[in-house]
Amino acid sequence: METFESIVIFVHVLIAIAITGLILIQHGKGADAGAGFGAGASSTVFGAGGPGSFLVKLTAFVAVLFFVTSFSLAFFAKERSADGLDSGIPVLEEKSNNDSGPGERIVSDDFSNEDSEIPEG
Repeated sequence: METFESIVIFVHVLIAIAITGLILIQHGKGADAGAGFGAGASSTVFGAGGPGSFLVKLTAFVAVLFFVTSFSLAFFAKERSADGLDSGIPVLEEKSNNDSGPGERIVSDDFSNEDSEIPEG
């Protein structure tokens, strides 16, 4: 599982870089104003239709891949946090209303003061 998670993180970073590059090479709405000053021939690289349709579709596809990798990383993080509950870390538990006032919390019995370095005073 660790190897697969590392691969997903690597792909996620590559997709993030790709989507950033795709967004930066697209022309904005004000880019057509440059055609009057001699920059009109720059859009012929992508064909007569311009870069709009191809780059927009490619950006949308890469964005979907980014969301898929984001959700898979969230799933891995959820699984890892569920494993962390059994790691011996003291967990705060609420007392029942019969034992104490509302909102009071106690540390579970797994934690003892003998292990603490804090002096009692």
